[in-house]
Amino acid sequence: MKFPRSLTQKLRSRIAEGTIRSLRSNEVEIDFYSNDYLGFSRNKAIDQNYRSSLKELDFPNGSTGSRLISGNFKTHENTEGDLAVFFQAEAALLFNSGYDANLGLLSAILQRNDCVFYDRLAHASIRDGIQLSKASSFGFDHNDLDDLKKKVKKAKSLNGHNYLVVESVYSMDGDEAPLNDLANFCQENDLFLIVDEAHATGVFGKQGRGLVSELGLERMVFARVHTFGKALGCHGAVVLGSEDLRNYLVNFSRSFIYTTAMPPAEVLRIESAFDELQVTDQMDKLHKIIQVFVSRVSELDLKTHFINSRSPIQSFILSDPKRTDEINKVLSYEKIGAKVILAPTVPNGQERIRICLHSFNSSQEVDRILQLLSTFV
Repeated sequence: MKFPRSLTQKLRSRIAEGTIRSLRSNEVEIDFYSNDYLGFSRNKAIDQNYRSSLKELDFPNGSTGSRLISGNFKTHENTEGDLAVFFQAEAALLFNSGYDANLGLLSAILQRNDCVFYDRLAHASIRDGIQLSKASSFGFDHNDLDDLKKKVKKAKSLNGHNYLVVESVYSMDGDEAPLNDLANFCQENDLFLIVDEAHATGVFGKQGRGLVSELGLERMVFARVHTFGKALGCHGAVVLGSEDLRNYLVNFSRSFIYTTAMPPAEVLRIESAFDELQVTDQMDKLHKIIQVFVSRVSELDLKTHFINSRSPIQSFILSDPKRTDEINKVLSYEKIGAKVILAPTVPNGQERIRICLHSFNSSQEVDRILQLLSTFV
């Protein structure tokens, strides 16, 4: 079958640049690339709790429709209530994924006369949600409050509302947004603050409630997005905010309204993961291995190649696609799973090996990957 010439050219350009993406099966011995920060995807207590809950309740295999038709169960509403209490929010609404949550939230709330300001390193789901809206959008330099102030001063809407969208922990750099400063700025300048907590959930805050909770900023944030496919080891996401926000999204969020609902069984798995999160010692183990990693980076004189981060995400910058590919081949040969990130996912000159740390990684595994990386410096 014929394939459009313009699409063929785009694929060939990726191949020529050495940035072509492909799917590969996972055949690694040491996991430094998954988002399973707490090892919850393989946690037996969660699995046993989940299976016990399934036996007690009679559910269909699928949800059979959207939440507004046949796919709304008491399980969904009970879990949303539990999540609202856990995260100290007024209300919660489940989405099928973090991507769906950001897409549905931003495309629904941003109106034609509004202005939205976003960090230039914000996740693709944030950018896509903004693009689907009719609001005027303005990117500001990463974590640069001064640049944000300039953008707001120049572009602040007179007729609509103004929103600021950031991640609490950034997925490619692993660094944190200056949430205290941003929250205060929003209060002083009448902006609604939206925070994506995808990589902070289960990692920061009491019992993994996230960075907003750790800083006590819940009342200063208009909406929070927490995803379950990372530290929670399952699937889905939740948008937290006021009861009015929940009602608005039920009525206007297209990625919520026009999709088959998450099956009740998957909602039960989310419940089991959050039950475990409140009693686990895996968060402590995770932060200990992060400390080991940062300490070894300093001892091996590699700090200039790493972005400063206290999160599980540690990025080794080489700024050279060919050199980065060489390291990737060595890591693959050693069966060490660490992800090579190339343009256009990151800007040209910011090519990197992205290392994700986990509670189940050992200090010996940390030494092994850092010793390998040090040979390329």
